[in-house]
Amino acid sequence: MIQQRFDSLLHHHIVTTFIQKGHAPTNEELAQKLAASLDEVESGLVRLGASHGVVLHPGRCELWVVHPFSSSPTHTWVQAATSGWWAPCMWCALGIAALVRGELTIHTRIGGEKEPVQIDVVDGVPVQTGLFVHFAAPPRKAWDNVHHFCARVLPFRSPEDVADWAKRHRLPLGEVMPISLLAELARRWYSHHADADWEKWTPAQALEIFQSIGLVSDFWNLDTSAKHY
Repeated sequence: MIQQRFDSLLHHHIVTTFIQKGHAPTNEELAQKLAASLDEVESGLVRLGASHGVVLHPGRCELWVVHPFSSSPTHTWVQAATSGWWAPCMWCALGIAALVRGELTIHTRIGGEKEPVQIDVVDGVPVQTGLFVHFAAPPRKAWDNVHHFCARVLPFRSPEDVADWAKRHRLPLGEVMPISLLAELARRWYSHHADADWEKWTPAQALEIFQSIGLVSDFWNLDTSAKHY
C-alpha cells in the first residue's frame, strides 16, 4: 500500500471512530482496522502529525486532536441525540456539524466567559444567526500554537463586544464574521474529512476556500509556496 493511501485510510478510520464512538481509536485498534503492524500505524501517525493532519500528545505517539475533534475536554461541546464530541473551537464545532449532519446543539460560552450559549444546528446550518465569531490570529499563524489559536475562536453577541473583550484580556483583535459565514467555511473545509481518500489541504487549496466565501483580506492570506499551512 503506497504511503499516501495508507495515511489517508488511517485518517479516515480516526475520524470515523470519533464520529461513531465519540472518542479517538487506540493505535492497536487502528492497526486491526488497517491490517497493519503497530509500527506502521505509529509511523503513519508521525507523518500525519508532521503535516498537521493530526496532533499527537507531546512525547508519545497517541492521538490528542484530530480537527475538528478533540480527545481532551474543551470549552465547546457538540451534542447529538445519543452522542457528543468535544471541539477545539467554534470553527471545529461547525466542522463536526458538517460531518455528522442532522440536528445538533453546540454548547459553549460567549467569549469563553460566564455566559453560556446553546447554538442549534440543522445539517450544518446554525438556527441562531445573530451570533458572531472572532478569530484572534490569522490562520497562517495557527500552527505556531494550534491549541492557543483554537481556544480563541469564540462566539460573541456583536462585533463591538469583541474589542472590549480583546482589551480586557490583552489579546489581539483579529477578524469577526457572522456565524452563518463560519458555518459555510466549516462545510467547505471539513465536509470531506471522513473520506477514505482524504488529503490535507495544500496552502493553495486552503487559500482558495477562504477566497471562495469572500475572505480576501490579508488576514486570510497564506504562503502558497509553503509545504503546509
